Amino acid sequence: MIKNLVIVFATMFSLQMVAQQGTSSPYSFYGLGELKFRGTVENRAMGGISVFSDSIHLNLQNPAGLGKLRLTTFSVGGNQNFNMLKTNTEEANSASTSLDYLAVGLPMKNMAVSFGLMPYSSVGYKTGFTNPFTAEAGSKRFEGSGGVSKVFLAAGYNITKSLSVGADINYNFGKIEQEAFEIIEADIDPYDAREYNKSRLSGLSLKFGMAYQKMLNDKLQLMTGVTYSPEMSLKSENQQLLSSVTWSPSTGLPSYRDTEVVDLGNDAETTYKLPSIFSAGVAISQPKKWMLGIDIAQIGSNDFPATRFRVPVTISSNVNASYTNGSKYAIGGFYIPKYNSLTSYWKRVVYRAGARFEKTGLVVKGKDIEEFGMSFGVGLPVGKMFSNANLMIEYGSRGTKDKDIVRENFINVGVSLSFNDKWFQRRKID
Repeated sequence: MIKNLVIVFATMFSLQMVAQQGTSSPYSFYGLGELKFRGTVENRAMGGISVFSDSIHLNLQNPAGLGKLRLTTFSVGGNQNFNMLKTNTEEANSASTSLDYLAVGLPMKNMAVSFGLMPYSSVGYKTGFTNPFTAEAGSKRFEGSGGVSKVFLAAGYNITKSLSVGADINYNFGKIEQEAFEIIEADIDPYDAREYNKSRLSGLSLKFGMAYQKMLNDKLQLMTGVTYSPEMSLKSENQQLLSSVTWSPSTGLPSYRDTEVVDLGNDAETTYKLPSIFSAGVAISQPKKWMLGIDIAQIGSNDFPATRFRVPVTISSNVNASYTNGSKYAIGGFYIPKYNSLTSYWKRVVYRAGARFEKTGLVVKGKDIEEFGMSFGVGLPVGKMFSNANLMIEYGSRGTKDKDIVRENFINVGVSLSFNDKWFQRRKID
């Protein structure tokens, strides 16, 4: 197990070394940024369904599913994202890499606990003029980075052989930085304008879950699960700076002068709510052979501002955007040709597929921003203790070109490693 842990940490640091930001989507401009999928690569390959739990995989979406865990599990996952952006007049491509989760699961008698780190949201965008020396007066550029991460502790308990309950507590923390530039006068070198906003966020959130599994006959199993995350608050400590700008002719980078710290008054420290989320899922399976399930989630609206550029200066972004209730529908499953095959490795491989449709809750220029994705994946057995490597690819789209909004086609490639071992076993022979 020690050797496996070394490999995991080496992989984690390698991912962090190449990762620049967790997203490159222009929709991360709004609110807390792009909300990240809060589950494993295995779940994501099945459309993001949360209803499935077993003895060798962590369920990071429903804490009640931890009650089924029988082996100590160490799991890490990352994602490579490719975006193809289109409006009615322009096209652009972008890419980003992220470490999506690092988690440990520890089974105990009639229960299991899990802890780890994963992102909640990510900000990473750059849009507007590219060359300040050729841009026209009034041209703007917006840049943003950062996001919110969470440290979590979860536990699942088996009330009966079929029924389990669970809960997790999360400490959310992070920093979001956003800049806006405007060319005040073209062909005049000094005195363009810059607005800078920084928010440091922190707060707790909770999730409660319940799962039920029951054999219907000798082959078929019914699986159900529900989760509920109540509305919680995040504290935001805010800072805003206004500066005049000069640009370096050799590098095109800005230099700031005459910087003024804006007195935000009551806005220097604000409190925002994270929306409540209710999800439910049901699946039919033949254990260790196949599974097909569906998930439905209802997401409340939040009160985060659509944009953090809120002081009425010339470069403030007057974006027509707001939030409303969101929803998510997912279907997915897996198939294993023969889990205990001794003659064929590929018969022991887990083949996964799924699809999802989401109403994100973001409304831009009166248009609901919707998202669709189709995913496929495989689970590759590794070693002798049910450890596995998992690969996933997802193709989807977000947004629309109507009213000159951005339509975003994306490809996500996910990779995870899940190492399993038996800990805390009493030796029979010393």
